[in-house]
Amino acid sequence: MALRFIGIDPHTDGDECPTAWVDDETADIVVQGWKADDATTAECLETGKIPDSEAVVRVPARMAPVLREACDAAEAAELRRAAR
Repeated sequence: MALRFIGIDPHTDGDECPTAWVDDETADIVVQGWKADDATTAECLETGKIPDSEAVVRVPARMAPVLREACDAAEAAELRRAAR
């Protein structure tokens, strides 16, 4: 796995902040966020189960530019991977 750091919450206090990476080998986007509260998780469960191997995380809207950059980087990584 080769995670490439994309960005961190622009309002970080430097301690355990939402962050985004892209795995250049798989083109997966990896996100660290706040654990969703019970109410958010319950609402998500209304549309389907959450497997034990998955989690609901919350990322602030101010990170939209970081997530867009992560999506662009993931798309580029996928194109490189497909061209091999």
